[in-house]
Amino acid sequence: MKNKDMFSDLSATQAWRLFTETTYPWEVLPQIKAFVRALGPTLSPAEYNHPSEEVWIHKSAVLYPNIYIMGPTIIGEGTEVRPGAFIRGSVLVGRGCVVGNSTELKNCILFDKVQVPHYNYVGDSILGHYSHMGAGSICSNVKSDKTLVTVRLGGALLETGLKKFGAILGDHVEVGCNSVLNPGTVIEPYASVYPLSRVRGVVKAGHIFKSQDEIVQRN
Repeated sequence: MKNKDMFSDLSATQAWRLFTETTYPWEVLPQIKAFVRALGPTLSPAEYNHPSEEVWIHKSAVLYPNIYIMGPTIIGEGTEVRPGAFIRGSVLVGRGCVVGNSTELKNCILFDKVQVPHYNYVGDSILGHYSHMGAGSICSNVKSDKTLVTVRLGGALLETGLKKFGAILGDHVEVGCNSVLNPGTVIEPYASVYPLSRVRGVVKAGHIFKSQDEIVQRN
């Protein structure tokens, strides 16, 4: 569940330094806004367009009509942003990603090759290399009682000190359609979540989440 366990190739994000300076992925969340603001002005004008204040978009990215992007935001090389996408700022999107129709991003990092292609909400979250969220799946980022989010690991609760914390997806995670990842969910690398699931706590690496009471080792 530590950074070194969740993300095997830190070259797959421009925010690699944040992960070397912290232990747990959620410790990166409060730093995203300042990091994007600092990184943006250093990007080469030969490679990145700067269409509005605190927004930098790689010239090879494909932006479809009817999208809205607030800063600070960086969109990486070869990424597609499809119609109806709403990017609310404090967002770093890597190379070769898909931000789909009617998808909303807010205070998050998408490593390279991440796909959030249809009707997804990703707030206060980190999605690892090649992770994929099925249509309609969301990262719920605030508890209904507005208390601080904890990470549930077995019978223990790890304090994060965060009121807003959605989910952490490790590398090569697959989330099924219309699933809800409750605040503080951590899904370790090469794990999968069945469609229509309600997930909380930690899904261990290489496991399949069928229900809260049935999490099995992948064959």
